[in-house]
Amino acid sequence: MPDAITDLLFALYPWIKAFHVMAVITWMAGIFYLPRLFVYHVEQAEKVNGAPDIFLTMEYKLYRYIMRPSLYVTWACGLLLVATPGIVDWSWVWPWTKGASVIAMTGFHFWLGRQVQAFRNGENSLTGRRYRMMNEVPTLLMVVIVLSVIVRF
Repeated sequence: MPDAITDLLFALYPWIKAFHVMAVITWMAGIFYLPRLFVYHVEQAEKVNGAPDIFLTMEYKLYRYIMRPSLYVTWACGLLLVATPGIVDWSWVWPWTKGASVIAMTGFHFWLGRQVQAFRNGENSLTGRRYRMMNEVPTLLMVVIVLSVIVRF
């Protein structure tokens, strides 16, 4: 990597890291909240023979306008952090476990997007209980990610 780019990455490192952390917090808030909205959506639909359209609006806007941009900023800043020389030692296990978990979290994000679309199309087939169980997936991934970064095993 040319010295000018390396110097720029080092100079911007605290800023990139700060934006990365803010984007992760926002993204994770959405990842935890959207399945909970699905639970309420399903359960309300069972109670009153069809849920109010407000659930469709909330789910769509949360996914489209909060979670998706947060995902992009998380990834962009994360890749810039990884590209900063000397920050990540790939001979350790932690970058690999973090990377695999972030990829899995991204897959979960897109699964949630498919669920938003299924609700919008009237094609949801999952129960509130199933969404409650699926809500544990990001919790487990978050534990692995945080331990990987902080403990650096």
